[in-house]
Amino acid sequence: MFELLLRPFAAVGNLTLAGLGTMGRAWTLFSGAAASVRNTDIWTPHLVPQMARIGVASVPIALFIATFTGIVMSLQASYTLTGAIPLYFVGTLVGKTMILELGPVLTGLILAGRVGANISAELGTMRVTEQVDALETLAYDPLAYLVVPRVLAGVLMFPIVVLLAISIGILAGWFTALQLLEMSSSEFVKGLRLYFAPWDVWFAAIKSVSFGAVVTGSGCFYGLHTEGGAEGVGASTTRAVVVACMIIVCLDAFWAAVLL
Repeated sequence: MFELLLRPFAAVGNLTLAGLGTMGRAWTLFSGAAASVRNTDIWTPHLVPQMARIGVASVPIALFIATFTGIVMSLQASYTLTGAIPLYFVGTLVGKTMILELGPVLTGLILAGRVGANISAELGTMRVTEQVDALETLAYDPLAYLVVPRVLAGVLMFPIVVLLAISIGILAGWFTALQLLEMSSSEFVKGLRLYFAPWDVWFAAIKSVSFGAVVTGSGCFYGLHTEGGAEGVGASTTRAVVVACMIIVCLDAFWAAVLL
């Protein structure tokens, strides 16, 4: 009976110890990666290819999501604003929502699935097939070779992809307003400019930089700590995506509280 009463406390203790252990391993990995930045001869040749894989290759899916997000936002805004509120506020809602929230967050979540899963699966396969061990045996810094170019590429390319997605989302909302809501361009632009502030764009860029670091960092961490063959690769990929999405949502609330 006494053991049954202690089981919940034991479970909480085990989860706490596991979480602290994960945080310790993550700190060791990323502090080592930060120290490996000085090995520019190793990671520099791989930066541009990783920027293409992480950023350029992600543009189509990001723009696809942003297009339909802008369309839906425009339609829902017109539905919500029926009545005393002028219809040009559709432009205000589409612009503010895309720039401050939906553009960065939806793009970050989508790329967590595409980029984070890809990185985790790639590095996890290298770990279970002992390719990472071979790099260490040859005295070749695996962090500079595998982690640094991917994280730097994510930090550099995520803001570009997010800003493109925001632009396309607003254009899609504008086109929808013209075709389906019987609004003129001047009305939509009036609403778009009404509460626009340049800081909004900087806010979106700051969030997207942090999202890029989280997505690529999570993929690298779980990929390099993969165990158990092909099954372990699948489990690591799932954990990388789930953890990245959770941290993105938490960071979204954090930046809103700190910067707005």
